Amino acid sequence: MFDVGFSELLMVGLVALLVLGPEKLPKAARLAGLWVGKARTVLATAKAEIKQELHAEEMRQLMQQQSIAGELEKVVQDTQSALDDINFNVQAAAEINQDDDKSTTAG
Repeated sequence: MFDVGFSELLMVGLVALLVLGPEKLPKAARLAGLWVGKARTVLATAKAEIKQELHAEEMRQLMQQQSIAGELEKVVQDTQSALDDINFNVQAAAEINQDDDKSTTAG
C-alpha cells in the first residue's frame, strides 16, 4: 500500500529506537500495530460499504431499465393493435369498393 522497502523500515526502526529508547520502543510498536490494524479495519469496512452502495445503485438502474422496457413493450403492443384495426378497416373498405364496382358494372 505504501510501498515501503526493508531498508526504509529498518531506518524507521533505528530512529524510533534512538528517539524512544529501548524501554518505550516495545510499547510504541504495539500501539503502532494497533493503529495500523484499526486503520485496515476502517478501510475494509468503508470499501465494503462502497461496494454495497454501488451494487444497490446498479440494481436501481436495472429496475428502472426494466420499467422503461415494459412501458415500451406496452406502447408497441398498443401500436400493433391500432395497426391491426387499420388493416382490418382498409380490407373492409377494399371489399366494399369491389362490391360497388361489381354492382355498377352489372347494373
